[in-house]
Amino acid sequence: MHQIAPVTPSPPPPRSSGRAARLLGGGLLACAILSGVATSAMASAMVRNDHGLLTVAADSPLAARLSVNSVTLASPSRTIPVPGEIRAEPSQSVSVMTPVAGAILSLPVTAGDHVTRGQVLAELASGDMALATTDAAKARAGLDYARRALLRAQGVASVGGAATRDVEAARSAWLQAQAEDDRATARLAALRAQPGQGGVIRLTTPIDGTVSAVNTAPGAFVTDPTAPLMTVTGTQQVWAVAAVPENLTNTVHTGQAVDITFPALPGRTTHGTIAAIEPVLHSDTRTLQARVVLANDDDTLKPGMFATVTILSPQPPRIMVPQSALLMNNDTVTVFVEVAPHAYRRRDIEIIYDDGDLCEVTSGLSAGDRVVTQGAVLLNDD
Repeated sequence: MHQIAPVTPSPPPPRSSGRAARLLGGGLLACAILSGVATSAMASAMVRNDHGLLTVAADSPLAARLSVNSVTLASPSRTIPVPGEIRAEPSQSVSVMTPVAGAILSLPVTAGDHVTRGQVLAELASGDMALATTDAAKARAGLDYARRALLRAQGVASVGGAATRDVEAARSAWLQAQAEDDRATARLAALRAQPGQGGVIRLTTPIDGTVSAVNTAPGAFVTDPTAPLMTVTGTQQVWAVAAVPENLTNTVHTGQAVDITFPALPGRTTHGTIAAIEPVLHSDTRTLQARVVLANDDDTLKPGMFATVTILSPQPPRIMVPQSALLMNNDTVTVFVEVAPHAYRRRDIEIIYDDGDLCEVTSGLSAGDRVVTQGAVLLNDD
C-alpha cells in the first residue's frame, strides 16, 4: 500500500504592510492634530482674556507675529476701459495744393517720407507764375520811374520853372505806380514765389511731418488748383480718441486722467488727460468721443492704430482695510482693533468685498483706528 503524505497548509500572506500604512497615516494625523492643539494651546497661553479684552505679552512670540496698521481714508479710482484709436491732429494735417495751373517738373518726395518745414515738395512750370513775375518786375520799374519823375518835377518847381499842376501830376503817377507795385508784390507773396524763380513755382511744406499721400506724378499737368497734390501729416502730437458708451457719458469729464495701452505695442502704457469731449453722440455707435492729446516725439504712434483708453474716475474717500485683517465669526465679519499697546478687542464691521487686496468698510471702523492686519487668526477671545 502506498502511504499518502500529509498536506502541510501554506502560511497566510503577511498583513502587516497595509496595516502598517494605516497605522502610520493615523499616527501622522494624530500628530498633526496634537501639533495644532499644541499651537492653539500655546497661543491661548500667551493671550489673556479679560471679558473680551485680549492682552498679548510684549515679549511673547505671538506679539512678534502680529502686524498692526492704522485705518486710513483712501480715494480709489474706478477704472473705465473703452476702445480708442490714434488719429492725426487735424491742425497738423496739411493738403498741399498749387495756387496756379502748371506742369509737374519734379516730385522729390514719396509717401512715407519725413519732411521738414520749408522743404521743397514739388516744382511746377506755370505760365501764370511767369506772368506774375513779369508783372512784378514791370511794377518795380514803373515805380522807380515815377519816383524819379516826381523828384525832377519837385526840383524844377523849387526854382520856379514848373507849374504846381506838373508836380501834382507827377505825384499822382507815383502813387499809382506804388499801388501797382504793392499789388504785384502781394500776388507773388500769395504764390510763395522766391526771387529768380521766373515761371517755376516751388511748393514747400509749412510743417514738419510725414508725407501721407501723393496724388500726382512728374509730367502731369495740374489744372485744378483746389485738388490736393499731396498731404503732409504732422505726427509730433497725435490724438487718442476714446469711444465712451452712452451709459457712461455722465462719468467722463475733461481733465480726467487716463492710461492708454496699444495692442501693437505690448508693455507700453501712455498717460494723459482728457482734453475735450464731443457734445453730440454718434447715432450709429451710441458713443461719445473723448479726445486725449499725446506727444509722439519718437513717431511710434501711428494714425489709425487701435488703443485701449482706461479712464480713471476718482471716487469719494472711503475706509479701506486689507482682506487679511478680516475674520469670519459665524455670519459676521470682524476685525481685531488695538485699544491699547498689545491689547485688542474684536469688533463687528460691515464691508463691501472687492476683487483686490483691499475692501471697503461701510461701518464699524473710523479713520485712525488700528487693526491687526496679519496674524489676527492667532488671537482667541473665547
